[in-house]
Amino acid sequence: LPALLAAGMSPANALATNKLQACGGALSSSLYFIRRKVVNLAEQKLNILMTFIGSMSGALLVQHVQADILRQILPILVIFIGLYFLLMPKLGEEDRQRRLYGVPFALIAGGCVGFYDGFFGPAAGSFYALAFVTLCGYNLAKSTAHAKVLNATSNVGGLLLFIIGGKVIWATGFVMLVGQFLGARMGSRLVVSKGQKLIRPMIVIVSAVMSARLLSD
Repeated sequence: LPALLAAGMSPANALATNKLQACGGALSSSLYFIRRKVVNLAEQKLNILMTFIGSMSGALLVQHVQADILRQILPILVIFIGLYFLLMPKLGEEDRQRRLYGVPFALIAGGCVGFYDGFFGPAAGSFYALAFVTLCGYNLAKSTAHAKVLNATSNVGGLLLFIIGGKVIWATGFVMLVGQFLGARMGSRLVVSKGQKLIRPMIVIVSAVMSARLLSD
């Protein structure tokens, strides 16, 4: 997203084009996890529905308001996620007791995070994963897989609204989409083979890098 903004795109065009390329990675990962039966799609219907509704609502709103407030708050939230996983090394090693079921979880993980992803987007995947770890009690590898499905859903939902609004720069977005698709497939295989040993340090590192980048912008 910062690269697209630096290239001279308007915030709306940058968000829309970024959403197109993000679809490639999230959909590629989701299909891999579903085919490997890491994710049971039937069990995620309500979460997917709420995520789709939330993301479309966020994408509709962002085309009419400025996202400056979120841009200022986001680095703090991302730092929190990185510290949370860094300071709780046992978190996500194995499945734990679930805290939320059904509609309440769908509203938080699907509706709220989906709305944020449609409205702004950076680090949405980390927010989804955090919800599955803390509220569903999933281990980190399983949480990451399920997060990809919801992330793909919110990307598609947001993208549809941006397409209707005529905000997508297609040539740039498609080139980036291909790269995302191929890279995500390789990353998904590593998640299945390496699990939380790979995911935890990656979340911490990505959170730190993203926070620094957002603060510098």
